[in-house]
Amino acid sequence: MKRSVWSGALLVLSVIIGLSFVKPHEMVSPGNLIPAHAELESNCFACHSPFQGASADRCTTCHVVSDIGLRTTKGVPITPSNRRPPFHQALAETNCMACHSDHPRPRLSTAGSVKFDHDLLKADTRAKCQSCHVPPRDDLHRGQSLACATCHQPTNWKPATFDHNRYFVLDRDHNAACTTCHLGGNYKQYTCYGCHEHQEARIIAEHREEGITNIQNCVSCHRSPHGEPEGEREGRERDD
Repeated sequence: MKRSVWSGALLVLSVIIGLSFVKPHEMVSPGNLIPAHAELESNCFACHSPFQGASADRCTTCHVVSDIGLRTTKGVPITPSNRRPPFHQALAETNCMACHSDHPRPRLSTAGSVKFDHDLLKADTRAKCQSCHVPPRDDLHRGQSLACATCHQPTNWKPATFDHNRYFVLDRDHNAACTTCHLGGNYKQYTCYGCHEHQEARIIAEHREEGITNIQNCVSCHRSPHGEPEGEREGRERDD
């Protein structure tokens, strides 16, 4: 029994060794190259260093980082299109293999898929989402001046998070629908006159008694339903 097992193992090993000499590329290659690099199909060392795998230094011999997305490897200018604008120039380091694999994985498999990591970008570029992404056109985002990171994170664009307490604390007395304060779904503006306790004429009269005439931006003084310390409120009024 043992002799037959060893014989079978030696036979398989012999076949593998033999095929390595007869068809070395098929035995070693993880798959065909992408069409753009098809001419390198039989030249593994164009991208790979012996016993070290693919090397970014080999990539940049053809693809100059400062030209990626702007010019072809032959120096021909690339016509602008609807694709993402050039961003390789903003990478913190040259690490081609962090995103690229020139041997596409089988379509039926998701193993080995690579997703872009925004941490590969320089810090100042990570804060400029619009340099690569088209801003949303809905009413909530249109004309919005807040940084995207106020609600979104690069690692997970959804779900978004918004800390309303940074602007006004929604306690149990203010557990109202968004449209109560943001009329018509316009989240760039708000009003406090959506509740019967905040009748405009009454509020104006009460504030005039205190010598306050600018009451259009309520949250400049009232960040909480319970008010603010007197000194902090006076400071806001002076700023206004």
